[in-house]
Amino acid sequence: MRKITWAMAVFVGVVVISLSFQAIAIADVARITAEELKAKLGDPDVIILDVRRAGDWEASDQKIQGAAREDPEAVQSWAGNYPHEKTFVLYCA
Repeated sequence: MRKITWAMAVFVGVVVISLSFQAIAIADVARITAEELKAKLGDPDVIILDVRRAGDWEASDQKIQGAAREDPEAVQSWAGNYPHEKTFVLYCA
């Protein structure tokens, strides 16, 4: 797995969001830079989710270490599996 690069962060469009009890709350979506994300790696209050489609994820050699991969088409099935008080970082490219 590669480390986060500036090009990856710009291309990926890293987004921080909070999960509501039923689904993703998109009202307060914030963006962070690669440097801000690097500072959060290992933070127990931050969960990083790779929400790329399966084929894109499998074909990529660029993954953020510690990120969990979730199906972007099935948010309702996995959103409730995570602690709601955490901060979530999702990336998709």
